[in-house]
Amino acid sequence: MASSLGLTAHAESAGSVYTLERAIDQALAGNPELSILQARIEQANAQLGEALASFYPQVKASLSYQHSDNPAQAFAMIIAQRRLDFNSGDFNHPGGVDNYRPQVTASYSLFRGGRDYYLGKAAELGVEASELEKSALRNHLLNNVTAAYYGELAAVAAHKVSIGAVDAVDSELRQSRLRYEAGTLLKSEVLSLEVQLAEAKDAEIQAANAIELAQNMLKTLLGLGAGEPLSIAEAEAALPGTPAAYEELLNQARTHPELQAAQKRVEIAERQLSAAQGAHLPRADAYVSYGSDSRDLAFSANRDNVTAGVTVELDLFSGFAAQERIKKAEHELIAAQEAARQTRLRIENELHSARLKLSEALNRVQVAGVAVLAAEEALRQVSEQYQAGVVTVTRYIEAEVARDKAHTRQINARYDALRADAELKQAYGAWQ
Repeated sequence: MASSLGLTAHAESAGSVYTLERAIDQALAGNPELSILQARIEQANAQLGEALASFYPQVKASLSYQHSDNPAQAFAMIIAQRRLDFNSGDFNHPGGVDNYRPQVTASYSLFRGGRDYYLGKAAELGVEASELEKSALRNHLLNNVTAAYYGELAAVAAHKVSIGAVDAVDSELRQSRLRYEAGTLLKSEVLSLEVQLAEAKDAEIQAANAIELAQNMLKTLLGLGAGEPLSIAEAEAALPGTPAAYEELLNQARTHPELQAAQKRVEIAERQLSAAQGAHLPRADAYVSYGSDSRDLAFSANRDNVTAGVTVELDLFSGFAAQERIKKAEHELIAAQEAARQTRLRIENELHSARLKLSEALNRVQVAGVAVLAAEEALRQVSEQYQAGVVTVTRYIEAEVARDKAHTRQINARYDALRADAELKQAYGAWQ
Protein backbone atom coordinates (compact mmCIF):
# COMPACT_ATOMS: atom_id res chain seq x y z
CA MET A 1 0.00 0.00 0.00
CA ALA A 2 2.89 2.33 0.77
CA SER A 3 4.37 1.78 -2.69
CA SER A 4 1.00 2.55 -4.27
CA LEU A 5 0.77 5.82 -2.37
CA GLY A 6 4.32 6.67 -3.39
CA LEU A 7 3.52 6.03 -7.04
CA THR A 8 0.44 8.24 -6.82
CA ALA A 9 2.42 11.05 -5.23
CA HIS A 10 5.10 10.80 -7.91
CA ALA A 11 2.45 10.81 -10.64
CA GLU A 12 0.80 13.90 -9.24
CA SER A 13 4.15 15.69 -8.89
CA ALA A 14 4.92 14.82 -12.51
CA GLY A 15 1.66 16.30 -13.71
CA SER A 16 0.29 12.93 -14.81
CA VAL A 17 -3.14 13.23 -13.22
CA TYR A 18 -5.72 12.24 -15.82
CA THR A 19 -9.32 13.28 -16.05
CA LEU A 20 -11.54 11.13 -18.23
CA GLU A 21 -11.35 13.72 -21.02
CA ARG A 22 -7.56 13.81 -20.87
CA ALA A 23 -7.38 10.01 -20.79
CA ILE A 24 -9.51 9.87 -23.94
CA ASP A 25 -7.31 12.45 -25.70
CA GLN A 26 -4.18 10.51 -24.70
CA ALA A 27 -5.67 7.25 -25.98
CA LEU A 28 -6.55 8.83 -29.32
CA ALA A 29 -3.02 10.19 -29.62
CA GLY A 30 -0.99 7.31 -28.18
CA ASN A 31 -2.86 4.05 -28.70
CA PRO A 32 -0.85 1.96 -31.19
CA GLU A 33 -3.94 0.28 -32.68
CA LEU A 34 -5.12 3.60 -34.08
CA SER A 35 -1.69 4.16 -35.60
CA ILE A 36 -1.85 0.71 -37.18
CA LEU A 37 -5.21 1.46 -38.75
CA GLN A 38 -3.98 4.86 -39.96
CA ALA A 39 -1.14 3.02 -41.70
CA ARG A 40 -3.73 0.72 -43.28
CA ILE A 41 -5.64 3.76 -44.55
CA GLU A 42 -2.46 5.04 -46.17
CA GLN A 43 -1.88 1.58 -47.60
CA ALA A 44 -5.41 1.60 -49.07
CA ASN A 45 -4.72 5.02 -50.59
CA ALA A 46 -1.56 3.64 -52.17
CA GLN A 47 -3.53 0.68 -53.57
CA LEU A 48 -6.03 3.14 -55.02
CA GLY A 49 -3.22 5.04 -56.70
CA GLU A 50 -1.86 1.78 -58.09
CA ALA A 51 -5.28 0.84 -59.47
CA LEU A 52 -5.74 4.26 -61.09
CA ALA A 53 -2.35 3.94 -62.79
CA SER A 54 -4.03 1.64 -65.32
CA PHE A 55 -5.90 4.65 -66.73
CA TYR A 56 -2.66 6.49 -67.62
CA PRO A 57 -0.28 5.79 -70.51
CA GLN A 58 2.71 3.65 -69.66
CA VAL A 59 6.03 4.95 -70.98
CA LYS A 60 9.32 3.10 -70.82
CA ALA A 61 12.77 3.35 -72.35
CA SER A 62 14.85 0.38 -73.40
CA LEU A 63 18.15 -0.51 -75.04
CA SER A 64 18.62 -3.79 -76.88
CA TYR A 65 21.64 -5.39 -78.55
CA GLN A 66 21.64 -8.16 -81.13
CA HIS A 67 24.37 -10.03 -82.98
CA SER A 68 23.49 -12.52 -85.69
CA ASP A 69 24.88 -14.18 -88.79
CA ASN A 70 21.45 -15.51 -89.75
CA PRO A 71 20.94 -14.13 -93.29
CA ALA A 72 17.32 -13.11 -92.73
CA GLN A 73 17.96 -11.41 -89.40
CA ALA A 74 21.21 -9.84 -90.52
CA PHE A 75 19.53 -8.52 -93.69
CA ALA A 76 16.69 -7.03 -91.61
CA MET A 77 19.17 -5.34 -89.26
CA ILE A 78 21.12 -3.87 -92.15
CA ILE A 79 17.93 -2.47 -93.66
CA ALA A 80 16.85 -1.04 -90.27
CA GLN A 81 20.25 0.67 -90.02
CA ARG A 82 19.64 2.33 -93.44
CA ARG A 83 22.88 0.95 -94.93
CA LEU A 84 21.64 -1.58 -97.53
CA ASP A 85 23.94 -1.75 -100.58
CA PHE A 86 23.08 -4.34 -103.24
CA ASN A 87 26.60 -4.19 -104.60
CA SER A 88 28.36 -5.06 -101.34
CA GLY A 89 28.79 -8.52 -99.89
CA ASP A 90 27.00 -11.77 -100.23
CA PHE A 91 23.48 -11.65 -98.75
CA ASN A 92 23.57 -15.40 -98.22
CA HIS A 93 26.74 -15.08 -96.12
CA PRO A 94 26.54 -11.69 -94.40
CA GLY A 95 28.87 -12.57 -91.55
CA GLY A 96 28.15 -11.30 -88.08
CA VAL A 97 26.03 -8.15 -87.84
CA ASP A 98 25.68 -6.03 -84.67
CA ASN A 99 22.59 -3.98 -83.95
CA TYR A 100 21.97 -1.55 -81.09
CA ARG A 101 18.44 -0.22 -80.64
CA PRO A 102 17.61 2.47 -78.06
CA GLN A 103 13.88 3.18 -78.04
CA VAL A 104 11.03 4.77 -76.11
CA THR A 105 7.68 2.94 -76.02
CA ALA A 106 4.32 4.29 -74.89
CA SER A 107 1.30 2.05 -74.41
CA TYR A 108 -2.28 2.69 -73.37
CA SER A 109 -4.93 0.23 -72.29
CA LEU A 110 -8.07 0.81 -74.36
CA PHE A 111 -10.20 -1.94 -72.86
CA ARG A 112 -9.58 -4.81 -70.45
CA GLY A 113 -13.05 -6.23 -69.97
CA GLY A 114 -13.87 -3.57 -67.36
CA ARG A 115 -11.21 -5.00 -65.05
CA ASP A 116 -9.40 -1.69 -64.52
CA TYR A 117 -12.67 0.13 -63.83
CA TYR A 118 -13.97 -2.37 -61.28
CA LEU A 119 -10.62 -2.75 -59.52
CA GLY A 120 -10.37 1.04 -59.32
CA LYS A 121 -13.83 1.23 -57.72
CA ALA A 122 -12.87 -1.57 -55.33
CA ALA A 123 -9.76 0.36 -54.31
CA GLU A 124 -11.84 3.50 -53.66
CA LEU A 125 -14.20 1.47 -51.48
CA GLY A 126 -11.16 -0.01 -49.72
CA VAL A 127 -10.09 3.47 -48.60
CA GLU A 128 -13.59 4.19 -47.31
CA ALA A 129 -13.75 0.82 -45.53
CA SER A 130 -10.38 1.44 -43.85
CA GLU A 131 -11.52 4.85 -42.60
CA LEU A 132 -14.74 3.31 -41.24
CA GLU A 133 -12.74 0.57 -39.52
CA LYS A 134 -10.66 3.24 -37.83
CA SER A 135 -13.88 4.93 -36.67
CA ALA A 136 -15.08 1.56 -35.35
CA LEU A 137 -11.82 1.08 -33.46
CA ARG A 138 -12.13 4.60 -32.04
CA ASN A 139 -15.65 3.70 -30.92
CA HIS A 140 -14.35 0.58 -29.13
CA LEU A 141 -11.33 2.39 -27.72
CA LEU A 142 -13.31 5.19 -26.11
CA ASN A 143 -15.64 2.66 -24.49
CA ASN A 144 -12.69 0.65 -23.18
CA VAL A 145 -10.94 3.75 -21.84
CA THR A 146 -14.13 4.90 -20.12
CA ALA A 147 -14.71 1.45 -18.62
CA ALA A 148 -11.10 1.17 -17.43
CA TYR A 149 -11.18 4.69 -15.99
CA TYR A 150 -14.35 4.08 -14.00
CA GLY A 151 -13.08 0.61 -13.10
CA GLU A 152 -10.03 2.15 -11.45
CA LEU A 153 -12.17 4.74 -9.66
CA ALA A 154 -14.39 1.92 -8.38
CA ALA A 155 -11.32 0.00 -7.21
CA VAL A 156 -9.94 3.08 -5.45
CA ALA A 157 -13.26 3.71 -3.69
CA ALA A 158 -13.54 0.05 -2.68
CA HIS A 159 -9.98 0.17 -1.37
CA LYS A 160 -10.81 3.14 0.83
CA VAL A 161 -13.77 1.24 2.28
CA SER A 162 -11.58 -1.81 2.91
CA ILE A 163 -8.92 0.32 4.65
CA GLY A 164 -11.60 1.81 6.87
CA ALA A 165 -12.84 -1.70 7.70
CA VAL A 166 -9.31 -2.83 8.63
CA ASP A 167 -8.79 0.21 10.86
CA ALA A 168 -12.17 -0.27 12.59
CA VAL A 169 -11.66 -3.98 13.31
CA ASP A 170 -8.06 -3.40 14.39
CA SER A 171 -9.18 -0.69 16.82
CA GLU A 172 -11.86 -2.95 18.30
CA LEU A 173 -9.38 -5.81 18.56
CA ARG A 174 -6.93 -3.71 20.56
CA GLN A 175 -9.66 -2.63 22.97
CA SER A 176 -10.97 -6.19 23.26
CA ARG A 177 -7.54 -7.51 24.13
CA LEU A 178 -7.31 -4.97 26.92
CA ARG A 179 -10.74 -5.99 28.19
CA TYR A 180 -9.78 -9.66 27.94
CA GLU A 181 -6.64 -9.03 29.98
CA ALA A 182 -8.80 -7.22 32.51
CA GLY A 183 -11.06 -10.26 32.66
CA THR A 184 -14.18 -8.55 31.33
CA LEU A 185 -14.29 -10.26 27.90
CA LEU A 186 -14.22 -13.85 26.72
CA LYS A 187 -11.30 -15.22 24.74
CA SER A 188 -13.72 -16.31 21.99
CA GLU A 189 -14.65 -12.68 21.33
CA VAL A 190 -10.99 -11.80 20.82
CA LEU A 191 -10.47 -14.77 18.49
CA SER A 192 -13.54 -13.79 16.51
CA LEU A 193 -12.15 -10.30 16.03
CA GLU A 194 -8.81 -11.71 14.91
CA VAL A 195 -10.64 -13.71 12.24
CA GLN A 196 -12.55 -10.57 11.21
CA LEU A 197 -9.29 -8.63 10.97
CA ALA A 198 -7.67 -11.29 8.78
CA GLU A 199 -10.68 -11.23 6.44
CA ALA A 200 -10.62 -7.43 6.32
CA LYS A 201 -6.89 -7.41 5.49
CA ASP A 202 -7.42 -10.01 2.79
CA ALA A 203 -10.16 -7.83 1.25
CA GLU A 204 -7.85 -4.81 1.44
CA ILE A 205 -5.06 -6.67 -0.38
CA GLN A 206 -7.46 -7.74 -3.13
CA ALA A 207 -8.75 -4.17 -3.46
CA ALA A 208 -5.18 -2.80 -3.74
CA ASN A 209 -4.35 -5.36 -6.45
CA ALA A 210 -7.55 -4.42 -8.28
CA ILE A 211 -6.27 -0.83 -8.47
CA GLU A 212 -2.96 -1.97 -9.98
CA LEU A 213 -4.68 -4.23 -12.50
CA ALA A 214 -7.11 -1.49 -13.54
CA GLN A 215 -4.24 0.98 -13.89
CA ASN A 216 -2.20 -1.42 -16.02
CA MET A 217 -5.19 -1.89 -18.32
CA LEU A 218 -5.65 1.87 -18.57
CA LYS A 219 -1.96 2.39 -19.36
CA THR A 220 -2.18 -0.14 -22.19
CA LEU A 221 -5.15 1.68 -23.68
CA LEU A 222 -3.44 5.07 -23.35
CA GLY A 223 -0.26 3.79 -24.98
CA LEU A 224 1.83 4.33 -21.83
CA GLY A 225 4.64 2.09 -20.61
CA ALA A 226 4.27 0.03 -17.44
CA GLY A 227 6.82 2.20 -15.64
CA GLU A 228 5.28 5.55 -16.59
CA PRO A 229 3.42 7.41 -13.84
CA LEU A 230 -0.35 7.57 -14.01
CA SER A 231 -2.93 8.86 -11.59
CA ILE A 232 -6.60 9.54 -12.25
CA ALA A 233 -8.61 12.45 -10.94
CA GLU A 234 -11.39 11.46 -8.56
CA ALA A 235 -14.31 13.38 -9.99
CA GLU A 236 -17.98 12.80 -9.19
CA ALA A 237 -19.63 11.79 -12.45
CA ALA A 238 -23.36 12.27 -12.88
CA LEU A 239 -25.39 9.13 -13.32
CA PRO A 240 -26.71 8.49 -16.85
CA GLY A 241 -30.40 8.81 -17.54
CA THR A 242 -32.83 6.05 -18.36
CA PRO A 243 -31.91 4.52 -21.74
CA ALA A 244 -34.07 5.21 -24.76
CA ALA A 245 -36.35 2.57 -26.24
CA TYR A 246 -34.62 -0.29 -28.05
CA GLU A 247 -36.18 0.61 -31.42
CA GLU A 248 -34.87 4.18 -31.13
CA LEU A 249 -31.37 2.96 -30.25
CA LEU A 250 -31.49 0.44 -33.09
CA ASN A 251 -32.32 3.23 -35.51
CA GLN A 252 -29.29 5.20 -34.29
CA ALA A 253 -27.11 2.11 -34.72
CA ARG A 254 -27.80 2.02 -38.47
CA THR A 255 -24.90 4.45 -38.93
CA HIS A 256 -22.58 2.32 -36.80
CA PRO A 257 -19.11 2.37 -38.44
CA GLU A 258 -18.74 -1.41 -38.16
CA LEU A 259 -21.97 -1.92 -40.09
CA GLN A 260 -20.92 0.56 -42.75
CA ALA A 261 -17.44 -0.97 -43.02
CA ALA A 262 -18.94 -4.46 -43.41
CA GLN A 263 -21.23 -3.18 -46.17
CA LYS A 264 -18.24 -1.57 -47.92
CA ARG A 265 -16.50 -4.97 -47.84
CA VAL A 266 -19.53 -6.47 -49.58
CA GLU A 267 -19.38 -3.78 -52.28
CA ILE A 268 -15.64 -4.40 -52.71
CA ALA A 269 -16.28 -8.12 -53.21
CA GLU A 270 -18.96 -7.29 -55.81
CA ARG A 271 -16.52 -5.12 -57.77
CA GLN A 272 -13.83 -7.80 -57.58
CA LEU A 273 -16.30 -10.37 -58.90
CA SER A 274 -17.14 -8.10 -61.84
CA ALA A 275 -13.42 -7.66 -62.52
CA ALA A 276 -12.89 -11.44 -62.51
CA GLN A 277 -15.83 -11.93 -64.91
CA GLY A 278 -14.19 -9.44 -67.29
CA ALA A 279 -11.56 -12.08 -68.13
CA HIS A 280 -14.01 -13.53 -70.67
CA LEU A 281 -14.03 -10.26 -72.63
CA PRO A 282 -11.37 -9.13 -75.13
CA ARG A 283 -8.51 -6.79 -74.22
CA ALA A 284 -7.31 -3.97 -76.46
CA ASP A 285 -4.09 -1.94 -76.13
CA ALA A 286 -2.60 0.84 -78.28
CA TYR A 287 1.14 1.40 -78.47
CA VAL A 288 3.74 3.56 -80.17
CA SER A 289 7.52 3.21 -80.10
CA TYR A 290 10.30 5.49 -81.32
CA GLY A 291 13.91 4.39 -81.70
CA SER A 292 16.86 3.91 -84.01
CA ASP A 293 19.08 1.02 -85.14
CA SER A 294 22.85 1.29 -85.48
CA ARG A 295 26.06 -0.68 -85.29
CA ASP A 296 27.72 1.45 -82.62
CA LEU A 297 25.05 3.34 -80.57
CA ALA A 298 25.65 6.47 -82.61
CA PHE A 299 22.24 8.13 -82.86
CA SER A 300 21.21 9.70 -86.16
CA ALA A 301 17.87 11.12 -87.22
CA ASN A 302 18.46 9.44 -90.57
CA ARG A 303 18.11 6.01 -88.91
CA ASP A 304 15.21 6.64 -86.52
CA ASN A 305 11.83 4.97 -86.95
CA VAL A 306 8.37 4.95 -85.42
CA THR A 307 6.05 2.00 -84.93
CA ALA A 308 2.41 2.32 -83.83
CA GLY A 309 -0.41 -0.15 -83.58
CA VAL A 310 -3.27 -1.69 -81.71
CA THR A 311 -3.42 -5.21 -80.32
CA VAL A 312 -6.57 -7.10 -79.40
CA GLU A 313 -6.44 -10.29 -77.34
CA LEU A 314 -9.04 -12.78 -76.22
CA ASP A 315 -8.33 -15.78 -74.03
CA LEU A 316 -9.85 -18.80 -75.73
CA PHE A 317 -8.61 -21.26 -73.12
CA SER A 318 -6.56 -20.57 -70.00
CA GLY A 319 -6.65 -23.94 -68.29
CA PHE A 320 -9.86 -22.93 -66.45
CA ALA A 321 -7.90 -20.24 -64.55
CA ALA A 322 -10.49 -17.54 -65.32
CA GLN A 323 -13.37 -19.77 -64.18
CA GLU A 324 -11.57 -20.56 -60.92
CA ARG A 325 -10.88 -16.87 -60.28
CA ILE A 326 -14.59 -16.17 -60.77
CA LYS A 327 -15.51 -18.96 -58.33
CA LYS A 328 -13.06 -17.57 -55.81
CA ALA A 329 -14.55 -14.07 -56.14
CA GLU A 330 -18.08 -15.47 -55.79
CA HIS A 331 -17.20 -17.23 -52.54
CA GLU A 332 -15.44 -14.10 -51.26
CA LEU A 333 -18.66 -12.18 -51.94
CA ILE A 334 -20.71 -14.76 -50.02
CA ALA A 335 -18.24 -14.56 -47.13
CA ALA A 336 -18.44 -10.74 -47.09
CA GLN A 337 -22.24 -10.86 -47.12
CA GLU A 338 -22.34 -13.32 -44.22
CA ALA A 339 -19.76 -11.25 -42.31
CA ALA A 340 -21.98 -8.19 -42.76
CA ARG A 341 -24.99 -10.14 -41.51
CA GLN A 342 -22.99 -11.43 -38.54
CA THR A 343 -21.88 -7.88 -37.71
CA ARG A 344 -25.47 -6.64 -37.83
CA LEU A 345 -26.71 -9.43 -35.56
CA ARG A 346 -23.84 -8.91 -33.12
CA ILE A 347 -24.47 -5.18 -32.88
CA GLU A 348 -28.20 -5.74 -32.35
CA ASN A 349 -27.50 -8.19 -29.53
CA GLU A 350 -24.81 -5.95 -27.99
CA LEU A 351 -27.23 -3.04 -28.10
CA HIS A 352 -29.96 -5.05 -26.40
CA SER A 353 -27.56 -6.38 -23.74
CA ALA A 354 -26.02 -2.96 -23.06
CA ARG A 355 -29.46 -1.40 -22.64
CA LEU A 356 -30.46 -4.12 -20.15
CA LYS A 357 -27.18 -3.69 -18.24
CA LEU A 358 -27.72 0.05 -17.92
CA SER A 359 -31.31 -0.38 -16.74
CA GLU A 360 -30.19 -3.01 -14.24
CA ALA A 361 -27.31 -0.89 -12.95
CA LEU A 362 -29.57 2.16 -12.47
CA ASN A 363 -32.05 0.01 -10.50
CA ARG A 364 -29.19 -1.37 -8.42
CA VAL A 365 -28.07 2.18 -7.62
CA GLN A 366 -31.51 2.93 -6.18
CA VAL A 367 -31.63 -0.33 -4.22
CA ALA A 368 -28.07 0.15 -2.97
CA GLY A 369 -28.92 3.66 -1.74
CA VAL A 370 -31.79 2.29 0.34
CA ALA A 371 -29.54 -0.51 1.62
CA VAL A 372 -26.86 1.98 2.72
CA LEU A 373 -29.38 4.00 4.70
CA ALA A 374 -30.68 0.84 6.34
CA ALA A 375 -27.17 -0.40 7.12
CA GLU A 376 -26.17 2.96 8.61
CA GLU A 377 -29.26 2.97 10.83
CA ALA A 378 -28.66 -0.64 11.88
CA LEU A 379 -25.06 0.17 12.79
CA ARG A 380 -26.20 3.18 14.81
CA GLN A 381 -28.63 1.09 16.82
CA VAL A 382 -26.17 -1.78 17.35
CA SER A 383 -23.51 0.75 18.40
CA GLU A 384 -25.82 2.10 21.08
CA GLN A 385 -26.60 -1.44 22.21
CA TYR A 386 -22.90 -2.29 22.24
CA GLN A 387 -22.10 0.79 24.36
CA ALA A 388 -24.83 -0.30 26.75
CA GLY A 389 -23.37 -3.83 26.89
CA VAL A 390 -26.48 -5.42 25.44
CA VAL A 391 -24.76 -6.98 22.38
CA THR A 392 -21.32 -8.50 21.90
CA VAL A 393 -18.47 -6.94 20.02
CA THR A 394 -18.92 -9.61 17.35
CA ARG A 395 -22.42 -8.36 16.64
CA TYR A 396 -21.11 -4.81 16.45
CA ILE A 397 -18.40 -5.81 13.97
CA GLU A 398 -20.97 -7.70 11.92
CA ALA A 399 -23.04 -4.52 11.70
CA GLU A 400 -19.95 -2.58 10.57
CA VAL A 401 -19.13 -5.21 7.94
CA ALA A 402 -22.72 -5.09 6.68
CA ARG A 403 -22.49 -1.29 6.43
CA ASP A 404 -19.19 -1.52 4.53
CA LYS A 405 -20.60 -4.12 2.15
CA ALA A 406 -23.61 -1.90 1.51
CA HIS A 407 -21.29 1.01 0.66
CA THR A 408 -19.23 -1.25 -1.62
CA ARG A 409 -22.35 -2.42 -3.45
CA GLN A 410 -23.43 1.19 -3.87
CA ILE A 411 -20.02 2.13 -5.30
CA ASN A 412 -20.02 -0.82 -7.68
CA ALA A 413 -23.58 -0.15 -8.83
CA ARG A 414 -22.77 3.50 -9.54
CA TYR A 415 -19.66 2.78 -11.60
CA ASP A 416 -21.37 -0.18 -13.28
CA ALA A 417 -24.04 2.27 -14.46
CA LEU A 418 -21.38 4.61 -15.87
CA ARG A 419 -19.61 1.73 -17.61
CA ALA A 420 -22.91 0.38 -18.96
CA ASP A 421 -23.71 3.83 -20.36
CA ALA A 422 -20.35 3.83 -22.18
CA GLU A 423 -21.02 0.33 -23.48
CA LEU A 424 -24.42 1.41 -24.76
CA LYS A 425 -22.85 4.35 -26.59
CA GLN A 426 -20.37 1.98 -28.21
CA ALA A 427 -23.19 -0.38 -29.19
CA TYR A 428 -25.00 2.25 -31.26
CA GLY A 429 -21.77 3.88 -32.49
CA ALA A 430 -21.89 7.19 -30.62
CA TRP A 431 -18.09 7.63 -30.62
CA GLN A 432 -17.03 7.98 -34.23
